Amino acid sequence: MPAPECAPAAQLIAVAAARADLAWAVGEEGRNGSTRGVPLALVRDGEAWTRLDLSHLGYGGYLRSVAAAPDGSAWAVGADAGGTAHLLTWDGSTWQEADFPGRGASAISLTGIAVGTDGGVRISGRNSDGSVLLHGDGGELAWTPPPPSATTATPSGVRITLSGDVWVYDSALVARWDGESWTELTAPGGIRPAVTGLLPVTADDIWLTGYDYGVGGPPGKPPGVTLKHWDGSAWTSVAAPFTAGMLSGIVDDGQGGPDRIAGWDFWDQTRAHYLRWENGSWVSERGPTSTTPVLPIGLASVPGAGGYWSVGTTSSSPYPPAQVHIEQ
Repeated sequence: MPAPECAPAAQLIAVAAARADLAWAVGEEGRNGSTRGVPLALVRDGEAWTRLDLSHLGYGGYLRSVAAAPDGSAWAVGADAGGTAHLLTWDGSTWQEADFPGRGASAISLTGIAVGTDGGVRISGRNSDGSVLLHGDGGELAWTPPPPSATTATPSGVRITLSGDVWVYDSALVARWDGESWTELTAPGGIRPAVTGLLPVTADDIWLTGYDYGVGGPPGKPPGVTLKHWDGSAWTSVAAPFTAGMLSGIVDDGQGGPDRIAGWDFWDQTRAHYLRWENGSWVSERGPTSTTPVLPIGLASVPGAGGYWSVGTTSSSPYPPAQVHIEQ
């Protein structure tokens, strides 16, 4: 899909849709390797993606997660170049700073955000007390109690199920908050892992996506695909249609079941490599061929309309001239 020109290197990290004619994508532009750029945000009005001016925010850094509600409200989280966490809300035309407990403190991180069917906001992260979930239901945000294991892990994301349970996840922590208490699963682990998504279907049917650099990499060595399944007692590695690369996000079928996974295939980089749930297994579903590499990072389904938005970048390394990439 046509995308606005952004300052290279540019990448979109997350996408969310409220309905067919309203969606948001966030990330970073102007990055050069380890030197951070500035937050990047696009909005879709049903006709085209438009790049927003975020200069009023006044900080460099990035946005890493975005969530939307059917009423057109939306939230995003990110961090500035110094690592300070930021929470943004959509005011109908652009993004504005929002308050939260611990705002501005160096010990606070915000990593992922989700909105439930009731409009309640859930944010994964960590504060100085060991809490890993920030929540709000129409009022002020508050941190939940820490998980019982007192883990030092910071979850990379958050997922809300149709029943309202909230899950936070990472390689060292997968835990469910039911509104009153925590239940922790055995950590999926790995050698040099990164967890990009979690889909809890039932208590004994949970999918996890990501990648793992294993022993000896990087540099030069591609990561290995991570696809794991929880059966109620243990995590099992599941073979994916490709092995070198990464799986970068997972969405459900609108009923809570498995549907699509976005992926980057190291050996065939000019097409995104999606996985589709079909007859009880994951099968290949390829994106359109591009003249540049395609690295999908964020994936979202469109509520009530069917279809998906997939966003990412044109390089596996955050250096110019990488540009944003969008598929539908």
